[in-house]
Amino acid sequence: MANEFIEVRTEGGKVGVVTLNRPKQLNALNNGLMDELGAALKAFDADPAIGCMVVTGSEKAFAAGADIGAMASYGFADVYKNDYITRNWETIRSIRKPVIAAVSGFALGGGCELAMMCDFIIAAENAKFGQPEIKLGIIPGAGGTQRLPRAVGKSKAMDMALTGRMMDATEAERAGLVSRVVPLDKLMEETLAAALMICDYSQIAVMAAKEAVNKSFEGTLADGIMFERRMFHAMFATTDQKEGMDAFVNKRKAQFKHQ
Repeated sequence: MANEFIEVRTEGGKVGVVTLNRPKQLNALNNGLMDELGAALKAFDADPAIGCMVVTGSEKAFAAGADIGAMASYGFADVYKNDYITRNWETIRSIRKPVIAAVSGFALGGGCELAMMCDFIIAAENAKFGQPEIKLGIIPGAGGTQRLPRAVGKSKAMDMALTGRMMDATEAERAGLVSRVVPLDKLMEETLAAALMICDYSQIAVMAAKEAVNKSFEGTLADGIMFERRMFHAMFATTDQKEGMDAFVNKRKAQFKHQ
């Protein structure tokens, strides 16, 4: 079926690219868009040819927030009974392969939260991040009060949540919210290069590394260390571990089979 709110393509036969496409609304995130995004990511995740995914928007806006026009009429019963946000936004958390957010322009409210749900963020120099929900008489509802402090620390997260101020790309990199900042005209080139690099590695090792880092992000150090150790041990049961180490010893390029 054709998508109404996103565009989907592949790059190099290995990277799945999803572009948010509600330009008049600055890619405001409505239920339809989040349903389509979740379905596209799940399809890529299930495709053995795809090793990494990229989520991006326009030069002006990654996503300027959730769709306030739609939300304005909701009552408690509407959001609670329909499991608003949890029902479709959380789909991205079930994706096992890496997802990179390529952010230019505004990533505000739900847009900032969506970017943080991805595994890491590459930002253009014009990117601006923020959680301005306080200005609407509400608070962040898709992880903004939880993922942001883990990324940038309590003080800065509290500042953003309570004042609604925006953080530019330079500050976001300095604070640890984004992994790197690149020129706007190089954003997709740099992001796709990173994604294609990931695709050249063992999918098993890549998924295990993602799982282990998320375990650290969400749990205690002791539990994370034990999980990492067991996953490290498990890699020695894979064909790719034998290939990777043999290639290193014999000074040749590894040819991973994702087994």
